[in-house]
Amino acid sequence: MSANIIDGKAFAATVRQKVASKVADLKETHSIIPGLAVVLVGEDPASQVYVRSKGKQTIEVGMNSFEHKLGVDTSEEVLLALIDELNADPSVHGILVQLPLPSHVDESLVTNHIAPEKDVDGFHIANVGLLGTGQQSMVPCTPLGCLLMLRDYHGSLSGKNAVVIGRSNIVGKPMAQLLLNESCTVTIAHSRTKDLADVVRRADIVVAAVGRPEMVPGDWIKPGATVIDVGINRVDAGDSKTKLVGDVDYASCAAAAGAITPVPGGVGPMTIACLLANTVTACCRINNVSGEDFLL
Repeated sequence: MSANIIDGKAFAATVRQKVASKVADLKETHSIIPGLAVVLVGEDPASQVYVRSKGKQTIEVGMNSFEHKLGVDTSEEVLLALIDELNADPSVHGILVQLPLPSHVDESLVTNHIAPEKDVDGFHIANVGLLGTGQQSMVPCTPLGCLLMLRDYHGSLSGKNAVVIGRSNIVGKPMAQLLLNESCTVTIAHSRTKDLADVVRRADIVVAAVGRPEMVPGDWIKPGATVIDVGINRVDAGDSKTKLVGDVDYASCAAAAGAITPVPGGVGPMTIACLLANTVTACCRINNVSGEDFLL
């Protein structure tokens, strides 16, 4: 068996086109321009690259981009004051504070200081609770991207047996909740799971989000299952070079699976695309404009 490749890069391009179309409609019909504010504290190289990419793509789809770069020694008080300003700014519909934050800043405090309706990361405790009870919420971007790709490939997910490997608040837990909301039978596996291989082998859908390079081998995969690889791990490739790999062993898993996302080019591109989509959704809700379901 040779798995179908779920091309996240191409899918993300389609999402961005839908976002751009909705942004143009909001401008023409309602004179509203969605705005995304991104706050970066410190000079983490990976975060800087990510923030630049977010800003570039925000502008490309026709939205307003507001970047706030603060020094690594910025106090918690100053950061919270900035968030207060953004919460009150009617031109800002989405707020994202880039993680990780410096050690002297309480990430939970900062995350929960963002107005829930502008929390385009979906990390505020109010949005977590709403998602967990099946109500309207802002949904974390990476799990949302995974769900959109699964829906596109399968159509209905109802009744499928899904295993999520990893229980993080950012990916594992919200991913499981989204799949449960789609009427899947969901198992969350983690470091304490007994007979992990046997648990994974029963799954029609495997979402690997544990952060360990190539930990899932092909003989764990049920023939024909769909594998969504959230992991992005940089490993030694020899000759002083490195390469990116996922949480699954791609070659062996692709030989068993019916469909699989590659790394890179799978889930990664969908994260920023869904951030843009969440900003448009937030804009529609804040302004009581219909059409927030433009991705469906």
